[in-house]
Amino acid sequence: MSYPQFYNTIEPIKLQDPLADVLGAFDGGLYDITYTEVVKGAGHSCPTVAGAYLMARYALKILYPTAPAIRGDVEVSFEEELEDGVAGVIGNVISYITGATDKSGFKGLGGKFARHSLMRYGAQIDGANARFRALSSGKTVDVFYNPSSIPASPQMQPLLQRIMQGVANEEEKKLFGQLWQERVENIFKNADKVITLKEF
Repeated sequence: MSYPQFYNTIEPIKLQDPLADVLGAFDGGLYDITYTEVVKGAGHSCPTVAGAYLMARYALKILYPTAPAIRGDVEVSFEEELEDGVAGVIGNVISYITGATDKSGFKGLGGKFARHSLMRYGAQIDGANARFRALSSGKTVDVFYNPSSIPASPQMQPLLQRIMQGVANEEEKKLFGQLWQERVENIFKNADKVITLKEF
């Protein structure tokens, strides 16, 4: 499997999943989720997928500062509706990481470990991209993601046009992919500039 090697340098998200522990999936329910795994789930790597990963990573560190985040203990709200823009893409990535889902998720085991109804769209959250709340503590953090300060290469637009028109050669297609992933890499390198947090 070949992929951009900067994926391997991205800090993983450490989790403790009580359900995984009870069902014997991972010893102690402890495991990491990496950006590479998220890319496989999304089917691609882009500024939106990178942003969703960063939003989750930053928020979970605030909610669980001294231990791995508890998967299934996080409620996530979005101001956009599910059908708006890339809200669904962001929601899918964050759902994969936190376990939170809307009505489609796991209904629980003996009254515990439910994952459904932990993700809401169309919420009033004062312009944040997402709001994360730890059910166990009530601690809440709003996350704002703005990658506009990380520009794309000017070569990308004409290359994309050629690809969409079906006239790009293999070298041009490869170059476009490289430039696309270079922007994603730069977003991760400048994560502190593109992510803003508000705790309450």
